[in-house]
Amino acid sequence: MSRDHELKERWDLVVNKLSNQFADGDRLDLDAIIYLIGVQELGQPHKTFKKDEKINLMHIAICRVLEPFGYYEFDFIDDDGWPHYQIKEQLPALKAGEQSVLMKQAIVEYFFESGYIN
Repeated sequence: MSRDHELKERWDLVVNKLSNQFADGDRLDLDAIIYLIGVQELGQPHKTFKKDEKINLMHIAICRVLEPFGYYEFDFIDDDGWPHYQIKEQLPALKAGEQSVLMKQAIVEYFFESGYIN
């Protein structure tokens, strides 16, 4: 099986599971999944978030899923319980499609390592 085909299958599995669990089967997009990861990483799933907090949640998720790729490193958790990361290596200049593929790979790995998918 080609690597692209395997990524597509695993990505579809992640999207379908999350969509069924959190969106009554309506297909979640990449941004929604990033947001869910941010909420998971913050560990405050029942809190209502303001717009700027939602952006920060997405940033947390991006840092967390790209951490194994060597781009970010966990730094500390602040007094409000929010994780902070530092940049280890600048992300390469990528076209929009390449960014999407990188994020999908990172998200699939995140859910694979957590045992959410296999």
